[in-house]
Amino acid sequence: MNPTASDRIIVALDGMDPARALALAAALPGLGWVKVGLELFLAGGPAVVGQLRQQGLRVFLDLKFHDIPATMAGACRRAAALGAELMTVHAAAGREALQQAAVAAREGAAAAGMPAPTLLAVTVLTSWDEARLATELGLTEPLADQVRRLATLAAGAGIGGCVCSPLEVSQLRELLPEPFCLVTPGIRPAGSARGDQARVLGPAEAIAAGASRLVVGRPITTAADPAAAFAACLAEL
Repeated sequence: MNPTASDRIIVALDGMDPARALALAAALPGLGWVKVGLELFLAGGPAVVGQLRQQGLRVFLDLKFHDIPATMAGACRRAAALGAELMTVHAAAGREALQQAAVAAREGAAAAGMPAPTLLAVTVLTSWDEARLATELGLTEPLADQVRRLATLAAGAGIGGCVCSPLEVSQLRELLPEPFCLVTPGIRPAGSARGDQARVLGPAEAIAAGASRLVVGRPITTAADPAAAFAACLAEL
């Protein structure tokens, strides 16, 4: 069954306090998914995930866990027990940590009676470019090859998907077919400003390239009429 447009779009509740995030989410008719990042989670704690779920929303918890295997596993177990259905981990944590995180997330969800989450691997943050990777981290492999390497590592470790930029979607989809999930930020609906995103696509373009779900933040959340901006985004799909 093909996903509906509302199942494809995740609205990022970034840069706001819990009260505003909850109010905004409630004001978007047809909203299915929201993203809770570090700022909102630190402001609202685990309770904000539960509050959003009580509004009938599915939660993408974007905390980008990256630690030793035991700590990664413990964090994913607790996050899955909150009911988050998508969660981010850093692929650079390595195979053992990724494997343990995937198992622990399933265990945590099952113990809490929650749906099993999909873990999403972060490969190379979009703030990095090849020059900085080489000079600061000593990584001289081309950035695109690094992304493919880490995505393949994550998939082999049992991770269910990746976060990728719009320009990486098609190459990763060719390498990792569905049901591997590709969640794509940097989405800019028609008429919206690019902001600080250099690599962008429109919603329909990103889905056509192979994205599973799209993360849209400021074009909706800072619009004069967020509900109308969300509806327009749905209409593009």
